Amino acid sequence: MKARKPTRERVSEVTAKTTVRTCLWFRDQAHAAAEFYCSLLPDSRIERVEYYPESHDMGEAGTVLLVEFTLAGVPYQALNGGPHFTLDEAVSISVCTEDQTETDYLWAALTADGGAESQCGWLKDRFGLSWQILPKRSVELLRGPQAARVWTALMQMKKIDIATLEAATQAACVRTRRVDRVASRACPAKNVDAQLRKATS
Repeated sequence: MKARKPTRERVSEVTAKTTVRTCLWFRDQAHAAAEFYCSLLPDSRIERVEYYPESHDMGEAGTVLLVEFTLAGVPYQALNGGPHFTLDEAVSISVCTEDQTETDYLWAALTADGGAESQCGWLKDRFGLSWQILPKRSVELLRGPQAARVWTALMQMKKIDIATLEAATQAACVRTRRVDRVASRACPAKNVDAQLRKATS
């Protein structure tokens, strides 16, 4: 029997019924990890917990197999799969925080009890999952002519400090103004032309 070619209507039907979830593999702490993550962010909840029906090399009968949960409105699932695979920095959850207070709160909570700081807003929590904690302001400051100085300051940080990035931005602006003044003194004719255009506009 020939497989049916997907039609626009069929694709729309499948899409409407499909939920995409990122699956996180844990050795045996999926439930504890999901509960911890849901306690940190609003619009988060445990949705469903499944258990192993029989013993397997991935888990014992009656223990937690899978946890489906929503984290800040985004669906995830946490799997207890035994020691066969481990989490690493190739996968991380990125959180864009509103301000320094929220950044500090999440950083302290996620690095506590065995978590570890990394570089440039990255960390690893007690369960081995990597996170990026990025203040919205840091993303804004990485755009525009001051981006190079902000990037240099950011690369020296562990937890991102907005005030330090703002200071780097101010330093970049001061340097730009000095360069402009030097350039105008070096080209007086150009400066006069600019003044004439301003006077006649």
